[in-house]
Amino acid sequence: MIRELRESDREGWQRLYRGYQEFYGYGDRAAAFYDKAFARLMARDARDFHGLVHDDGGRLLGLTHYVFHPNLWRDEGVCYLQDLYTAAEARGRGVARALIQGVYDAADRAGVPNVYWLTAEDNYPGRMLYDRVAQRTPFIRYMRKP
Repeated sequence: MIRELRESDREGWQRLYRGYQEFYGYGDRAAAFYDKAFARLMARDARDFHGLVHDDGGRLLGLTHYVFHPNLWRDEGVCYLQDLYTAAEARGRGVARALIQGVYDAADRAGVPNVYWLTAEDNYPGRMLYDRVAQRTPFIRYMRKP
């Protein structure tokens, strides 16, 4: 079941978010990183990140974080799906697809139909799903050099 992240989800959420950070090569972060991220998600600030989880009878199998932000081309703004992660034991079971649909549903309720996200080029399993539930764009992302 897809639902909003709750205070009582802290332990399961952190287990998943730690897995996400490690998947992308960030290693284990300091406790303060997780404390701050969870506090932001729990603040329920419409201008900050929102969290959804896949709850399988009390065990969290996946998470996603998303944020609404302004866009000069779209009066209603857009929705950025920043983080999406599924526990290894739950992959291939529709968890990620359901989480993406949860973000789509939240965006529709907010009147913000444009949802986008980024992924690593070598995230082939993820991209196989993304190609089925979204349209790939031709844009290339650039970042400021450190």
